[in-house]
Amino acid sequence: MAERETTAEPGRTARRSGPGRVLIAVYGVFALAASARAGVQIATKFHDAPVAYLLSAFAAVVYIVATVTLARSGRTSYRVAVTSCTIELVGVIAVGTYSLIDSAAFPDATVWSSYGSGYGCVPLVLPVLGLLWLRRVGARGDGTGEPG
Repeated sequence: MAERETTAEPGRTARRSGPGRVLIAVYGVFALAASARAGVQIATKFHDAPVAYLLSAFAAVVYIVATVTLARSGRTSYRVAVTSCTIELVGVIAVGTYSLIDSAAFPDATVWSSYGSGYGCVPLVLPVLGLLWLRRVGARGDGTGEPG
């Protein structure tokens, strides 16, 4: 029985091992940072830049969903993780580009403004790494890259 548990374990935790563990930790930090930033901005100066602050809140939700679903196993979590990383990547590119083209539209920065330059461009790199990791481990989380 113990042998069966140990052979089943790697497939169930592949998403949470090695680089996956670091990825989940970074997503967790960004979930906390974006949530705190958006919370303070919305509570104290929402009228100054409502679009920017709502985008920060949206980014926080995306980071929270990505963190949770990257940490969980299963096909549904895999699909939601892929979706959240994709939304994040599209958001960073769209908001980053728009914030450079029309800086007046963003009187205050968001997490994704200027491609996340306020955070060392980690918001631009993170979803790419997330999608690559998810592709590598696959939906089953067994490292085969197959959908399961």
